[in-house]
Formats: sequence, C-alpha cells, structure tokens
Amino acid sequence: MGIAPNFSIVTLGVADLARSIAFYRALGWQQRGDVSAGIAWFRTAGTWIGLFGHDELAADVGLPASPPTQYRGITLALNFATEAEVDDALEVAVAAGARLITPAARADWGGYSGYFADPDGHLWETAFAPTFPVSADGTIYIPDTLSDLG
Repeated sequence: MGIAPNFSIVTLGVADLARSIAFYRALGWQQRGDVSAGIAWFRTAGTWIGLFGHDELAADVGLPASPPTQYRGITLALNFATEAEVDDALEVAVAAGARLITPAARADWGGYSGYFADPDGHLWETAFAPTFPVSADGTIYIPDTLSDLG
C-alpha cells in the first residue's frame, strides 16, 4: 500500500500577505477564498498555491520560524508551449515586482528557461521543455521515455 499521489497544494510562507496577494494577482492568477482567514489561494493548472504568513506557517508546522535563505533547495516551475511564452512570462513577472534571477536561455537539457523570485524570494522557473508537451489547460505530460512522445 502506498500514498495516492494527489498532490494538490503548495503553501508559501510570506512576510507580507497583502504584498504577495498583489504580486500573484498582477501575474493574472485567479484568487479564491476568504483572506480574512489569513490565507490566500491561487489556482494553477491542476494545483493551488496558498499564501500564508511566514511565522504563522512555521507555527502551524510546529517548528521555529527562521529567516529564509536566498536558496531554499526548491524551485517551482511554470511550463510553456514556446520560448516566446517563457520570455513573456518573465517580463510579466518582473513588471509585477519579481526579481529576475536568471534570464531565459537555451539549456543543456534541450529546452529554454529562466528564473525569477517572488517578493519573498520563492524561486520560479519559466520553461519551455520540448519533451513535456503543454495541454490547453496548462498541464504537462512527462513521458516514461522519450519514445512515448511518438
């Protein structure tokens, strides 16, 4: 018996909930829920992003809150169907208040990607991966092997 892989939410600890809400709204993302509960929800393709106070999230987990480091050992990825969409996404993110970490460039793995950090330093990759087709609803397909792509 295993655990069903029904991954559904990533909750990001943020220093200023209102600032982070404004940032993700400026990306054009759909917000849901009652912010008076201290958390904001944003719909993504098949999952949700939760924004919750940094210290409150640490308390919920039962660990002491420590200052976040610049690199936390995790990135979040946004996949796009073209290189131009990657460039557009980075432009929109920076205009919304993101910090450009790595400009988009061709990658050794055959794709095209760049990175930005949200106002709290959470790292987002914007990528075009030719072996991971993007469907109309924004979800991607990762094949077992490259031969699965036909």
